[in-house]
Amino acid sequence: MPAPPRGTRPRNRRALIVAAATELFYRRGYDQLGMSDIAEAVAMGPSALYRHFAGKQDLLRTVIAEGFEPVHEVVNRLDLTDRPASLPWLATLALDHRELGVLWQREARHMRQADVDALRGDLRAIARALTSRVLLAHPRLSPAAADLHAFSTLAILMSTSFHHLDLPRPAYDELVAEIVGAALDTELAELPAAPAQPAETPRLLPNSRREALLAEAVRMFAREGYTGVGIEDIGAAVGIAGPSIYNHFPSKLDMLLTALNRGTAVLYMDLTTSLRTAADAPDALRKLVASYVQFTLRHHDIVDLLITETEQLPADERHALRQSQHDYISEWVRLLRIIHPQYDPTAARIRVHAAITVANDAARTPHLRGNPAMAGALQALCAGILRLESRHPRRA
Repeated sequence: MPAPPRGTRPRNRRALIVAAATELFYRRGYDQLGMSDIAEAVAMGPSALYRHFAGKQDLLRTVIAEGFEPVHEVVNRLDLTDRPASLPWLATLALDHRELGVLWQREARHMRQADVDALRGDLRAIARALTSRVLLAHPRLSPAAADLHAFSTLAILMSTSFHHLDLPRPAYDELVAEIVGAALDTELAELPAAPAQPAETPRLLPNSRREALLAEAVRMFAREGYTGVGIEDIGAAVGIAGPSIYNHFPSKLDMLLTALNRGTAVLYMDLTTSLRTAADAPDALRKLVASYVQFTLRHHDIVDLLITETEQLPADERHALRQSQHDYISEWVRLLRIIHPQYDPTAARIRVHAAITVANDAARTPHLRGNPAMAGALQALCAGILRLESRHPRRA
């Protein structure tokens, strides 16, 4: 949506502001923007912008809330018994609103907690509505399985937000629709209802003060955001106060970088093991899926930081981390194209991103990761998305 000439007062000025803010928050991130940048994008002065929005937080809340509106609309009218009509509709929704996943999962942490809670309620309402549509189409599913299928569908749709891969339309729509259909077609073993979330119990920390600080830093960054936690807060959580904290880490940023690099190192160690012990490419990819699912469930706080806090790193470290992530995904893509040589490289990478996002989102959703059968269910879903044939015959 082009900016109007400076000095004019278009009737759709508010819509122009929201569109510009959506793009800028997505491309540059909340921390890197001022209201003056958004005002400049719509050719108006900052003071005029404040007549429409109280501040940057208010504008971000509006961007995300209005982004959820078409999702509500589509899901409430969805008929999954008519897959040829409904799945392309979902795919088009995802690709027409590609920014929404990043805005919600990465940028929403900058909002007031009350606004985050309200929007989380909106997303849960969308998930409940989608679960009901899944059950109407597949009445034999257990409620827990239908719930997982609904969350996985949303994850696949939002996965397009976390990369800049592109395909011509409508071929891209057709691919996303096919991936959603593959996930919905995946048979899940008996998935029991998730147990009630237990009250938080005291956690054991490493004996090493450095390791205890790092463990608490990861937990606190994931729950409160990197910028919302001070290094003294982390020290206090493990009984270390004053300058002695800096004997272990020179800065809070060093804690974050250490945690992210360790997470990446674990993934590469698992990758090496999967490749070394596999009988062939399908076996290697199955092992890789299983190891990644286990990683996400065991280290969901690290997954959270990889998604939300990478932007906090200096440019060189951020580039190196992203290159490592790109190379890791490339290993999945290589194996997938050995199994399915007909897959276009870009389409194969889009499919891998979808599978990884399903695992990530489930691990970051407490009621899903708390289900003891979740690891097996996620492995089945990822295998379905990747079109990995089951080693076991389907039950009649």
